[in-house]
Amino acid sequence: MSGDGAREIAAAVRAGACRAVDVVAEALARIERADPVLCAFLDVWGEEALRRAAEVDARVAAGERPPLAGVPVAVKGRHGRRAAGPLLAAGAVAVGATSVPGPGTPWRTWGLGARGRTVNPWRADRTPGGSSAGAAVAVATGLVPLATGADGAGSVRIPAAWCGVLGLKATGGRLPSGDRTGLAAPGILARTAVDTGLWWQVVSERAGSPAPPRFPVTAVWSPDLGFASPDPGPVALAREAAERLVEAGVVRLVRPPEPPSLLDPGPAWLALRTPGADPAGAHRVRAANDRRLRGLLTHADLLLTPTAPTAPHGHDGPGDTYSTALAWAFNLSGHPALSLPAGVGADGCPAGLHLVAAHDREDLLLAAAREAERRGAAAALTPPASTP
Repeated sequence: MSGDGAREIAAAVRAGACRAVDVVAEALARIERADPVLCAFLDVWGEEALRRAAEVDARVAAGERPPLAGVPVAVKGRHGRRAAGPLLAAGAVAVGATSVPGPGTPWRTWGLGARGRTVNPWRADRTPGGSSAGAAVAVATGLVPLATGADGAGSVRIPAAWCGVLGLKATGGRLPSGDRTGLAAPGILARTAVDTGLWWQVVSERAGSPAPPRFPVTAVWSPDLGFASPDPGPVALAREAAERLVEAGVVRLVRPPEPPSLLDPGPAWLALRTPGADPAGAHRVRAANDRRLRGLLTHADLLLTPTAPTAPHGHDGPGDTYSTALAWAFNLSGHPALSLPAGVGADGCPAGLHLVAAHDREDLLLAAAREAERRGAAAALTPPASTP
């Protein structure tokens, strides 16, 4: 079942068409073959994962129908199981901890796995992004269908964009988070919107589903949010992806009374993350941007931007350019956001289209992503190094 997604795996295990133990054993074998090159994992929990899979098989045999029965998942970092409780209760099996930036590298956006630096599966000389580096690589290469992340400044969305998968950040404060600043929110990386939605159904614990939106939904396009200086390549790929959504009838682009213009969130984000810093200025920036975003999202259902302002950089780092420039505004504001694969640039690396919705409208982001896939408007990307 190496090519199957979470939905297909869970359905097969629940129906008795395969055993969770066999699905997890296949995933562990893929990781063993591929990880010496990809370096996506810090730890692999082989014996424990097989034991947990056997427990899932026993649950199914007893008549249970767990929504994620037997689905292998990877969790971000060695402490990722703390946040994965709802997934494990739903029948998923944690197979290992994915790579994150190494100690003493607070601004690096690449991962450090047990066997070395984590490589981008599209180009090994480029970073996969971060800090959910190994999570994005594990999903992009088919090692697992789902990997958890945490997004404090784009840490789910940027690696999703640079590895060609979906990445969803939840509304700030809606799900439990250990971040004292409130800037980080849980998230997920997956290859399809359906699988992303499965994660959301499990972790959000919502009774029932909101009424599906009527398409096309309205959207505003901004290449720079009024303050950033993105490179032409990622902007062009994201704009082309937005146009595909328009042509497919998923979105209708509208012009607000004024173009999107936020205050640069960078200094405010840094102040809130720096112990002892005066937060007064940060609160003023946050309040101003919140007003502007409220006004913008009364005129449109979605805000569309490039996910990252640059293409993936080399392993020596990005220099003075922050890949977070278009992402961390929504950690500051708390809006939910999703990166959708947008295509591949001239450098051979993917880019993302960034979808932002009003607070607590994850359902709208997921519905738009599902509709884009259903109508053939979403880029389906498979990295050249994805056959483990």
